[in-house]
Amino acid sequence: MEGQVSWVIELAVKPGEFEAFKVLMEEMVAGTSVEPSTLGYEWFISDDGGTVHIYEKYADSEAMVSHVSGFMAKWAERFLAAVDVTRFTVYGSPSAAAREMLDGFGAVYLGPWGGFSR
Repeated sequence: MEGQVSWVIELAVKPGEFEAFKVLMEEMVAGTSVEPSTLGYEWFISDDGGTVHIYEKYADSEAMVSHVSGFMAKWAERFLAAVDVTRFTVYGSPSAAAREMLDGFGAVYLGPWGGFSR
């Protein structure tokens, strides 16, 4: 758990954008699957297709910064055209550089307090 950064981001799919967002999701999952320090990358959707949660987990802040930099270059414009961010909760102790990147998405930070991860 030490050094890892994870988050859950909640999204509201904009009217008429579901199909375009589904195509983008498939592209993002395929592109992210080759990042060796991305430990978890899971998408969840409500029954009505209007709410999406994405769970992401990175080995450390450096891996997270690398992923977000790639996201910004490849997918951010299409992503933000299709959804609104409704909640963004970050877990762990991201570096100052990582926080600077995430602050623009309205991140709320929760630091480690107890527990374990397998």
